[in-house]
Amino acid sequence: MVKRASVNPLNREFGFPRGTPVDRYYIENWLNQNRKLIRGDVLEIAEDTYTKRFGVERAVSHILHVNLEKEGVIKGNLETGEGIPQDAVDCIILSQTLPFIYDCKQVIANLYKMLRKGGTALVTTGGITQISRYDMDQWGHFWSFTTASLKRLIEESAFGENYAMSVYGNVKTACALLYGVAAEELKEEELGYSDVDYPVSICVILRK
Repeated sequence: MVKRASVNPLNREFGFPRGTPVDRYYIENWLNQNRKLIRGDVLEIAEDTYTKRFGVERAVSHILHVNLEKEGVIKGNLETGEGIPQDAVDCIILSQTLPFIYDCKQVIANLYKMLRKGGTALVTTGGITQISRYDMDQWGHFWSFTTASLKRLIEESAFGENYAMSVYGNVKTACALLYGVAAEELKEEELGYSDVDYPVSICVILRK
């Protein structure tokens, strides 16, 4: 099988033109399973797509953006803390953002700062993944994570051990993501099998 495999991917955009990227399949299923936490004032990065899609009734969406100056958008920097509001929201959806910010420790600290007491941050990040060329060229693609690195990052923060981690993926779905094969091109049982040694998506609930 490996001998017949191409040295080039089918698609370098995670499979978006072919359907749902494998990592997005895992992320969206996980968000759907935890939609009861997406309530009250919900903060999302750059857009509010997941808040609108998965938020429960009366969820109020807020957008954080590092550059955009627009009515209803909070201009703030997750790395430096500039413009970051304190005790302001009940839920934060931080989807696929950590890999593109160098100072991850400060990002976690600012998530804690933004949450109200009892609030939750829903954080997703990649393990085995393509480089995002767009993000690399814009501001940098710095990190991929393992469960060990992410646990240490969280446990050394103010969140401590107040988190729950889920891991999704296996060797086949990891290869599919690397090649740019969409989730729709795989069988449900292939997507549903988890092997912690081949993490495609690592999803974490952080509680304040």
